[in-house]
Amino acid sequence: MKVRTKALPLAPFERILRAAGAERVSEDAAAALRDLIETIAKRIAEESVSAMRHAKRKTVKKADIEYVKTKLDVIVKAISE
Repeated sequence: MKVRTKALPLAPFERILRAAGAERVSEDAAAALRDLIETIAKRIAEESVSAMRHAKRKTVKKADIEYVKTKLDVIVKAISE
């Protein structure tokens, strides 16, 4: 029995790659996409918790996630210009 050390399973990432047009998807490719998405999600979660603490709350709210998204949108826009 395999012990899963990642938060997310590989199958959804394989489906995403297939939906994007890939006929075949290697396990390494699905794992690379999963690892990238987990890294991004972890960073968003950390920033959201920071926003929550700044607001002196104990609950992360949708607004915290949306705040981080707006910060990311600004960064992405600056990079793409």
